Amino acid sequence: MNTEAAAPVRPMRADARRNYEAIVRVAGEAFAEHGTHASLDDIACRAGVGAGTLYRHFPNRDCLLEAALVESRHELKDLGERLLDTDDAGAALDEWMLALARHASTWDGLADSIAQSLNNEKSPLGASCGTLVDATGRLLDRARARGAVTADASARELFVMAGSLAWAADRAARGSGEDELPRLLALLMRGLH
Repeated sequence: MNTEAAAPVRPMRADARRNYEAIVRVAGEAFAEHGTHASLDDIACRAGVGAGTLYRHFPNRDCLLEAALVESRHELKDLGERLLDTDDAGAALDEWMLALARHASTWDGLADSIAQSLNNEKSPLGASCGTLVDATGRLLDRARARGAVTADASARELFVMAGSLAWAADRAARGSGEDELPRLLALLMRGLH
């Protein structure tokens, strides 16, 4: 039996908290402007901190992406809980998949970053996506139990498909300027139903 107690998590000093919050805010702006491959050094500069401060809080890009997506991820989790209470399990799964795909298309390159992080168990971005895969599983199981979905697909596969559709719709929209995501998602969901 392990008798070692976990070290208590100490709260951040006020200046460290301000730096952390500034970095996350500026990162969200930079990712919106330049995609997920925005320069981390530029983010540090725009946040008014040194690169060392940024890397002390966020040792790699996945850590910063995860922190910048916290609010969006919480909104998705709340949506998933609300959808579990709706009458139409098939429509709930459809709405969830569209929300997941929209989330993955928040910034250019995010779908790629998410896909890569899912295969890296040390990635904080991948770990945070685990809660969204779990929510996908609950909605998928409910839809199956009610006969709304007959296809044999796992929650992880649906999660990956949502990101893939976000990527494909983004690429298709570059030429036309149209939002291809709802149409592409409808094609996928028709196959699942």
